[in-house]
Amino acid sequence: MSIRRTTGMAAVLLSGAVLASNITAVQADTGEIISIEQVQGTTDTSPMVGQKATVRGVVTGAYEEGGIRGFYLQSAGTGGQVPTSGSPAVFVYAPDEVSSVRVGDHLQVAGTVSEYYGLTQIKAQSVQPLSEPAESIKPLAISLPSDDAGREQIESMLVEPQGEFTVSDNYSLNQYGELSLAVGTSSIIPGEKLLRQPTDVFAPGSEQAAALAEENDERSIVVDDGATLNFSTAKNTAVALPYIDADQRVTVGAQATFTGPMILDYRYDLWRLQPQGQVIGAQDSDIALNFEQINNEAPEEVGGNVSVGSFNVLNYFTTTGDQLEGCTYYRDREGNPLTVKRGCDARGAADAISFERQQSKIVSALSKFTADVVVLEEIENSARFGQDRDAALSHLVDQLNATAGSKVWSYVPSPESVPADEDVIRTAIIYRNKAVKPIDESIILQDAAFDNARDPLGQAFQRVGGNQKTRFVVVANHFKSKGSNPNDGSGNADSGDGQGAWNADRVEQAHALVRFAEELKASRNTQKVLLAGDFNSYAAEDPIRVLTDAGFTDLGAKADSQSYVYDGLSGSLDHILASPELATKVTGQDIWNINAIESVGYEYSRHNYNITDLFTANQYRSSDHDPVLVGLELNKKG
Repeated sequence: MSIRRTTGMAAVLLSGAVLASNITAVQADTGEIISIEQVQGTTDTSPMVGQKATVRGVVTGAYEEGGIRGFYLQSAGTGGQVPTSGSPAVFVYAPDEVSSVRVGDHLQVAGTVSEYYGLTQIKAQSVQPLSEPAESIKPLAISLPSDDAGREQIESMLVEPQGEFTVSDNYSLNQYGELSLAVGTSSIIPGEKLLRQPTDVFAPGSEQAAALAEENDERSIVVDDGATLNFSTAKNTAVALPYIDADQRVTVGAQATFTGPMILDYRYDLWRLQPQGQVIGAQDSDIALNFEQINNEAPEEVGGNVSVGSFNVLNYFTTTGDQLEGCTYYRDREGNPLTVKRGCDARGAADAISFERQQSKIVSALSKFTADVVVLEEIENSARFGQDRDAALSHLVDQLNATAGSKVWSYVPSPESVPADEDVIRTAIIYRNKAVKPIDESIILQDAAFDNARDPLGQAFQRVGGNQKTRFVVVANHFKSKGSNPNDGSGNADSGDGQGAWNADRVEQAHALVRFAEELKASRNTQKVLLAGDFNSYAAEDPIRVLTDAGFTDLGAKADSQSYVYDGLSGSLDHILASPELATKVTGQDIWNINAIESVGYEYSRHNYNITDLFTANQYRSSDHDPVLVGLELNKKG
């Protein structure tokens, strides 16, 4: 509950007198009273920077705690229309006086004008209550301007945003208490409400991709919490996270509906909507918007008599950090280790307790995932820890079967020939043994193109009860990631075209994969091949184009959602691609949005990070990628 408000959000909306609170102020020679509009001016910089000013207005937002340490002041009686002579509102930095300020107070403020990283403010030297009545502030009902000039015109004003808003990003919600909204719909992608990764739709470096990137910037607005706290630091973990809790999620793609006014301001190089007081918890009275609750209990029906999916299991390691030497950890707010940070080969949970949390979410999700064959990424390569290569994979399957109550699942065993030098994570394949059966041994592609990535794993299957005509091959993939820019001028350096670093290597991996697929067609006696997994490439980028140019169809691109969210942009790094002979057998496709669209705060890795514990042993945020699913109709006639 906010401590800033005395009469509720409507306090500044009422007509008639606005009563001043009892403020103990430092008296100063305030000089001539000028309007706040004069302080703001008509450009992005105040014409009075460095000068002293004395202004009067009504308080629309006040923040004693949380780091902002000031309040917003708006000229009495303004807000009904867009100003033409400068914004009638300004932020007042007043760390010593704000404790006595309330929303609705009528004040006279004297201080020095400055631009604080782009936000016009007055550093208060005197804050005096005014006893005379002040005409109330009317929130400006407006469609948010898309350009800086339009937003500058109403900087620091109380606004009631009009139009349609969709949650586009929640990654910083559990750290800085902020989220992002997409305003309206795209004019470039008809009907698109989210902010799409440009290279998920258009060729990298193209004019269309550049236009979409520009539109994304124009359509984005941050919703803040009236604070500057970093909730991941120890001193702030006892402050309840804003907007979310274990039951109330703020999900990418959810509709956001404003229920009251907010203040438009500019901080940390972004335009923001601030509540009228600091938001503490998910039920704070200062929360001025509602979020649609999206519940994806199971994937959509995709039809067919066999289904295949891809699932990233987020560094599922049965070898925990405490079993190795040298591991350091990310810890919860009480100092308990959660996940491995660095210093050893383990990449997952720190100890058995944390692993059980991780496993509970992954098993919950996989148990509801309706695929008959599931490609897995980021599972432990147990051979790196002196165990059977399939030890972690076998353990996961045992847990799935225990949950199912019978032996529903099996895993594809490692082949006799495995690479001599592999990553600590690998690809794997599991399957429902009543639906399909493996044909011949699995095979790992051992190609120099994958020296910095995970080696593809191929396995032929046949539908149970079917003949050779129902045979198909699945190849599990996990290409080189986009990060760790070598910045060496090579084709792997980030060129700025949207594809990130290591694109040249991913292209080579795609070519090697095409050759591998052709070999599997011959050796496994079928033309039906699916390439599935995390390709670390958006749908319109070069590696996926290599595969589609070779005749494969990107089935995930035909789904109505995306598998990954990065920096507020939605796109698919996870794909299932079908050879021409199998593409005609596809009956449906879905991207099961349970992970990428949810706050990272729900991951096992953020357990007890905050006094608001978000962890629940369900499918939501069991990983950072969303599972992809396709249905196939395979029959004995081919």
